[in-house]
Amino acid sequence: MSFNTTILTLFPDAFPGVLDLSVIGRARAQGLWSLETLNIRDFALDKHASVDDTPAGGGAGMVMRADVLAGAIDSVERGGRPLLYMSPRGKPLTQARIRQWSQGPGLIVLCGRFEGVDQRLLDSRDIEEVSIGDFVLAGGEIAAQGLIEACVRLLPDVLGASSSVAEESFEGGLLEYPHYTRPREFEGRSIPDVLLSGDHAKIKAWRRQKALELTRTRRPDLLPLKGDQAGSNPADKNKGKPQ
Repeated sequence: MSFNTTILTLFPDAFPGVLDLSVIGRARAQGLWSLETLNIRDFALDKHASVDDTPAGGGAGMVMRADVLAGAIDSVERGGRPLLYMSPRGKPLTQARIRQWSQGPGLIVLCGRFEGVDQRLLDSRDIEEVSIGDFVLAGGEIAAQGLIEACVRLLPDVLGASSSVAEESFEGGLLEYPHYTRPREFEGRSIPDVLLSGDHAKIKAWRRQKALELTRTRRPDLLPLKGDQAGSNPADKNKGKPQ
């Protein structure tokens, strides 16, 4: 079954963009996933193709109209796909959520512009707001591309080795361990001896320890306790919590 994505945007020419490159683009060419774009302006209700208006109550900027967006959304066959709106006030995007969506039939993604969209549209169409970080973009297109790429790369047959997914950041509740390759010496820095030892048990233990150290230093929020020890499962802290 193909993973089907529909993007509602004022800038359909922004797609496929980076989604047409490398393994993600090849996967689309092979039919492992599909991409459809709808131009929101096609659903405008006046001769000027207006999609926005001044904010009720005053203020700067413009707000995308609920009636125009509703027409665009209602023209799409949902097919069990979640409807997402890329927004800095949404729930933070997590790898766990990405994994869940990648196992479904696909996504419908609304890309906002201006100051945002009329709240009545969000309330009436069962839309989930999603944030890719604590910062603001000019629109949702770049965020949507990141979201879709993260999902597609987890689809069966998209990446060559399943281990490359299983051992990366967040999959085990930790950040990923450091990587090295040739040359053995680079500007006075050597590959750690343990990685050249051929002792797979020692290599596994070293990688686990480095992953813990990086996580403690850069993302301590991922660890369940300050006294986390190797062998515990940091992912357990997310059990039972909404993503």
